[in-house]
Amino acid sequence: MSSILRALSCADDYDPESLTVTRAGELILSLVEPVAGSERAFIRRGLNRILAEDVIAPVDVPAHDNSAMDGYALRHADLRAQGETRLRLAGVAYAGRAYAGAVAPGEAVRIMTGAVVPTGLDTVVIQETVTIEGDSIVVPAGQRRGQHFRYAGEDLRAGQAALVAGTLLRPAEIGLLASLGVVEVKLRRCVRIAVFSTGDELCSLGHELGEGQVYDSNRYTLATMLERLGCEVLDMGVVRDQPEALEAALLEAAASCDAIVTSGGVSVGDADFVRVLMAKLGEVAFWKIAMKPGRPMAFGKIGGTWLFGLPGNPVAVMVSFYQFVRPALLALMGRLPAPLPQFRVPCAVPLKKAAGRSEFLRGLLFQEDGEWRVRTTGAQGSGILRSMAEANCFIVLEHERGNVAAGEMVSVQPMEGLV
Repeated sequence: MSSILRALSCADDYDPESLTVTRAGELILSLVEPVAGSERAFIRRGLNRILAEDVIAPVDVPAHDNSAMDGYALRHADLRAQGETRLRLAGVAYAGRAYAGAVAPGEAVRIMTGAVVPTGLDTVVIQETVTIEGDSIVVPAGQRRGQHFRYAGEDLRAGQAALVAGTLLRPAEIGLLASLGVVEVKLRRCVRIAVFSTGDELCSLGHELGEGQVYDSNRYTLATMLERLGCEVLDMGVVRDQPEALEAALLEAAASCDAIVTSGGVSVGDADFVRVLMAKLGEVAFWKIAMKPGRPMAFGKIGGTWLFGLPGNPVAVMVSFYQFVRPALLALMGRLPAPLPQFRVPCAVPLKKAAGRSEFLRGLLFQEDGEWRVRTTGAQGSGILRSMAEANCFIVLEHERGNVAAGEMVSVQPMEGLV
């Protein structure tokens, strides 16, 4: 028995010929582990990369007590409980140029946003509420102790983990690293993914369509989805429906890549060879999922390389990728778990659905009378790629759910940032 099947044989509800969406996702993530290897790089080169180790704050952030507003720093104890308080203005504190003198009781300091608060002062009053009279200020009643005050270390304490291994570095994380004075970080190496389409009916771009041919869109869809994830992509083109050609392509990809993503050739037709070759060359964990679109999807391994054999229909390719391949590749990259966001809204139209499988409809989230609602983009055939281009969400109809009446709540997954 293969290592994959040994791992899965004791799993509850394991049926390689029909898994639920939830179970298939769980089984994939139970097997995929992060790739080995890392590199050190300048923080600007870390954008959209994964941290390989924790980043420990070398200093407090902020490093000093400082003002959150332009105004006046003072002692709250100097303020009268009732009515206005007059305080002598001792000087000015600028950002990057601290007030050097001591501030006596009954005195205040003019202070700019980000400036260090002089020792002994604990409250900042915004300038709009203060009246200036000669070398004094008049502060109205109702000020709170500690208002508009940023305390040293309130964001991060020296020695605390600022970012943990597995974090995706976005602009905010890059800025945080810069605020700590960090110049270089240790990054997980980029994963290398091979992608190719299968099918004698596929025509490459730039060529005239022959009888019965269609342009190969899946490879471009997959390659750009992979690049958006931060993967290094090996585009192997179109592989014809010939066992020898497919076997050669799979072996070539397995020899140099961390994972392979194919489209087409995983069903049960006479020219569908991908699953058969996966079993010959490596291991197959499962090949059918109770979902629409995307039921035929093979998942397994050739040597040390994971293989995702996706369906051939364009929409089924994208649905399968986002529900299964994306989370698996994020795990391979060493990223912390990042499930797709999902929430519930009223459905504006009735939907037909048979219980016993999950369905992913292309939907359009919109506002009506101040409330978010969702409807489909129209025809939902798995070959209608336009339905994806017009959608801004998936409508997720769960495994056991039946028909949906207009006004019922449904789950949606926003696509922004995905497609």
